[in-house]
Amino acid sequence: MDRNAEVYGFAPVPAMTISRINPVAVPKYLRRVYWWTYIHPFAVWFFDRLWLINLIVLTNYHRLRDAALAAFPIRPGEQVLQISCAYGDITPKLAAKVAAGGGRLDVIDVLPIQLQNVRRKVPAASPVRYFNMDACNLKFPSGQYDSALLFLLLHETPMDVRLKALEEAFRVVKPGGKVVIVDFSKPQWWNPFRYLWAIFLSIFEPFALDMWWNDIRTLLPAAVRNRRIDRESFFGGLFQKVTILR
Repeated sequence: MDRNAEVYGFAPVPAMTISRINPVAVPKYLRRVYWWTYIHPFAVWFFDRLWLINLIVLTNYHRLRDAALAAFPIRPGEQVLQISCAYGDITPKLAAKVAAGGGRLDVIDVLPIQLQNVRRKVPAASPVRYFNMDACNLKFPSGQYDSALLFLLLHETPMDVRLKALEEAFRVVKPGGKVVIVDFSKPQWWNPFRYLWAIFLSIFEPFALDMWWNDIRTLLPAAVRNRRIDRESFFGGLFQKVTILR
């Protein structure tokens, strides 16, 4: 796909107009809490640096990224959905892996500036489409994708948004497909960051501590809550990768 030819809102539009495509309403919590990290142009320029992202997640970025990528084996024609853009190089690497299997990656985000930022990092010939959508209201048919990824997204959303985003993720994944979640979790009692980060998160990530106090299974839609869950823990339990079959 020529990224200079097409970018997608709810319908194909010229790439140069991405910031003006019938923009999805930006949620109030996002404007109020995260304007300085995701919305302001200076924030995008400043924060999207691998060394800085790695520092923010306590030098665990590469481990978390690689763990997420490992959940997506190369299969012919794999249709993958990334729900929300992410700083770093997770999207270019996922796009390359999907492309190697002759598949396609779709990326959604509620912020056009984030879609623009990701698009500049992904090679133009990559089989990637970009959609301006809210994770709580995906404009895709049910069962369209083989798998979906939520990478460091859930801890940045209030509980009602988190539950709806998960519900939508499972809705658009085919029966037998999977949803992969990489995010925070409750650290072990001996991990000093269990105490140090509680203060940091309460100030800068006001929704993140919910991921400590709620087991991931309790956040899942009722229809998949009793399915097999593969969970891997990182950095003394502070981070987790969870894979759930649809």
